[in-house]
Amino acid sequence: MDKMDKKVSLGAKPCLFPMPTYMIGTYNEDDSVDVMMMAWGGIVDYKMVALNLEESHKTVKNLHDRMAFTLSVPGTDTLKESDYLGIVSGNKVPDKFAVSGLHAVKSENVDAPVVTEYPVTLECRVIEFQEQPYGLRVLGEIVNVLADEKVLDEKGKIDAGKLNAFAFDQMRNDYYAVGKKVGTAWHEGMSLMKKG
Repeated sequence: MDKMDKKVSLGAKPCLFPMPTYMIGTYNEDDSVDVMMMAWGGIVDYKMVALNLEESHKTVKNLHDRMAFTLSVPGTDTLKESDYLGIVSGNKVPDKFAVSGLHAVKSENVDAPVVTEYPVTLECRVIEFQEQPYGLRVLGEIVNVLADEKVLDEKGKIDAGKLNAFAFDQMRNDYYAVGKKVGTAWHEGMSLMKKG
């Protein structure tokens, strides 16, 4: 019998990995760009995303005012700038996006900015604000997806290996590069189907 590693109880904590690192882009009341990093949220339906946010964020006010946002996947080439946008509050530093040195253009589909350095951007319309006992959840409908040609494969699909994305480690507050393909979904386990 193989020796099993000893399990240590850590209590109730959000210890899942990987946590996504997404960038929420909105416009401020003066039409300047605001971007914040988000790790608590993601895809909840084929054309729907959820953002779990604290009401105090400048982004939340912007979401109420404009009813639109972009949700981008940052690459490791923008790690420093993206982390900065997650550290600094738009309530305290209104020009934080300008400080980051990143660039944005207006979305053609929603009232929100598209950060040009991010390889994949979902253009979204706010569908619902849900006040939950654990905080605010914002549901957004995906209206369109923009992708840099350099991250597409020969069939025109996004190649995750070309994104140079990074994930958040909630346990130790670290970032990890993502991108090495290790298998194909709905294929690797097929050999076990014969055993069932």
